[in-house]
Amino acid sequence: MELQVDGRRAYAYTGGKPFDAALPCVVFLHGALHDHSVWNLLARWCAHHGHAVLAVDEPGHGRSAGPPLASVEALADWTLALLDAAGVAGATLVGHSLGSLIGLEAAARAPQRITRLVMIGTAFPMKVSDALLDAAREQPLRAIDMVNAFSFSGLAAKPSFPGPGMWLHGSNRALMRRIQAGLTDLNLFERDFRICDAYGNGLQAAAQVRCPVHCVLGERDQMTSPRSGRALATALKATLHELPAGHSLMAESPDGVLNVLRQALA
Repeated sequence: MELQVDGRRAYAYTGGKPFDAALPCVVFLHGALHDHSVWNLLARWCAHHGHAVLAVDEPGHGRSAGPPLASVEALADWTLALLDAAGVAGATLVGHSLGSLIGLEAAARAPQRITRLVMIGTAFPMKVSDALLDAAREQPLRAIDMVNAFSFSGLAAKPSFPGPGMWLHGSNRALMRRIQAGLTDLNLFERDFRICDAYGNGLQAAAQVRCPVHCVLGERDQMTSPRSGRALATALKATLHELPAGHSLMAESPDGVLNVLRQALA
């Protein structure tokens, strides 16, 4: 599904069903150097169980036109403008990593519009190590390999998505390389990670959120600290879920994440 947001093309996957703004809407927000495809399982489940789905490509990622936006705050405003463009009065926001911060900021800016918030692989502050930022700037393909090593709890995670035996590291590496190659005039990898590192409004935003919140953390997450994730969940008075996975929870623990989402939407 294509929309016009702020005069530019915005793409959203609708889960294999035509989008119907009259249904309860779930908006999925991806993390750094990802696109809508990381949400396929969850998006399809929602679309086939009575929900309207918008699994977006954020600006400059995948099929959505650039330029990429420069802050969590700008991406939150873009998300709310996307709801306007789709004719959606209120929605559940589900975000992973950077996407979780976008969802948090959007829920704080428009508490009357966001009915639920699900934050996956989240933390505040979401600081990025100097070594990874330097690698992202100077050798982005090497940095992608570093992130893959950090994002999964083991070399052979099972069950996995889309099925047992899927090479999670390889598929995520290919996705990140494709998204990085989509822009030739900007290092998108560095941009995305600096946005995570720079966001400082998390606790102030948490105080403004009025909807129920679920935080989903990976017990062996090396990208976003589970300790910082627990602290954020406390600030949000959120329901906390910890799964036996690393940072890429939707791929490594698909059933666990789906079960949390079903609970959140009940």
